[in-house]
Amino acid sequence: MGVFLMVPRCAVRRRWAPLRWLTGFHRSTSVQQCSTNALGLLQQRKQLPSVVPRPWDSRSRGRRALHAGSSRLQEVMLTSERYGVRRLPFSHVSEGDVAFFEQIMPGRVITNAEELKPFNVDWLKSVRGCSKLMLKPQTTAEVSQVLRYCYERNLAVNPQGGNTGLVGGSVPVFDEIILSTVLMNRITSFDKVSGILVCQAGCILEKLNEYLEEQGFIMPLDLGAKGSCHIGGNVATNAGGLRLLRYGSLRGTVLGLEVVLADGSALDCLASLRKDNTGYDLKQLFIGSEGTLGVITAVSILCPQKPKAVNLAFLGCQSFAKVLETFTTCRAMLGEILSAYEFMDERCMELVERHLKLTSPVRDSPFYVLIETSGSNSTHDEEKLNNFLEQAMTSGLVTDGTVATDEKKIKPQLQNQPLQFSRGGTSPGLGKLKTALERMPMPVFIPSGVLEA
Repeated sequence: MGVFLMVPRCAVRRRWAPLRWLTGFHRSTSVQQCSTNALGLLQQRKQLPSVVPRPWDSRSRGRRALHAGSSRLQEVMLTSERYGVRRLPFSHVSEGDVAFFEQIMPGRVITNAEELKPFNVDWLKSVRGCSKLMLKPQTTAEVSQVLRYCYERNLAVNPQGGNTGLVGGSVPVFDEIILSTVLMNRITSFDKVSGILVCQAGCILEKLNEYLEEQGFIMPLDLGAKGSCHIGGNVATNAGGLRLLRYGSLRGTVLGLEVVLADGSALDCLASLRKDNTGYDLKQLFIGSEGTLGVITAVSILCPQKPKAVNLAFLGCQSFAKVLETFTTCRAMLGEILSAYEFMDERCMELVERHLKLTSPVRDSPFYVLIETSGSNSTHDEEKLNNFLEQAMTSGLVTDGTVATDEKKIKPQLQNQPLQFSRGGTSPGLGKLKTALERMPMPVFIPSGVLEA
């Protein structure tokens, strides 16, 4: 989850507050462009220095050395030291502050240094903060109380969900208070007629999908980090995922949000109506805002019905041009049943074999393609898929491949022992390779929309 810092007393357009100003740099140029007036106002009120280079700029790129291979958190350099940023004049957490939070949420205030360590370091172990306090609210009202108090006390807050992001945006830079949504994991309602799910922001994506599958539905979003990422963080980062080609982005499937602003005021846009053309569509401001406008506390999302027939095909191509041609042919011949089209190169496959001890079912190809179809009629879908594969092989677009049609082979559990695949034909472990590739500690799949664009 990649939600970011909340900084109080930064009233922009009255109650709207940018939340990433603590470190003195911005997440992207678009934030700078949209917040020009805000920056001027903040410089007047806080006497901020000019904007320092972003950590991901080319000017700082040489200093960005990842520590993904390290198992000890103490080896990760502090973010402030790595990027040379300085703390702005916000208040420090006092014993009185801790006592106040204990009154609001007894037993859910973490101050132990050992317990805080994993929440101060990002998933890649590339950046580290030094927060001394983490809060675990369970309701929107508690989040509102916390942010209102921090706004009045001039305390910086870092919202955090599953902490699965790969850009370090979910961990503190200095000693900000970590506001974790881990306990905000309640499903409020689900309407089987409309397929609309309402839940809190801390619900884990995989748990939501398991709940929906029991009802005959699925989440419109699928990610490699689904076992630990939170739906609130998915919305805050506008995550794409593997199902984007079929179900679109979260900007289309999210129907409503409940958000708490930096001053503690709650914004209730938690609509559960798909066809709603009343007033301003305020939820779109928070989808993809990455925490710069508020903390998402609840989500209303439209969920598609669970497909009755799912097929996977893993193919080898000799060039990237063939990958694109295969995609064009695939989209034309599979049409409405095409749900995912992902590709990876030979280097990605080498990493899978080396680190996950898996053996590829298709070898000796510079590029690989993973195709997923989902529909309501297995006979119809398999026939369309076979026709496509025959066309792709005879035309030279694909040189080798394997197919899995059994659900048990498509969705197996990862095991520790190496897997062996048959060359060509139906592979008994293709689903394990798909799951493994999703869980690689680096972006392996290119979002489907990239090819379509």
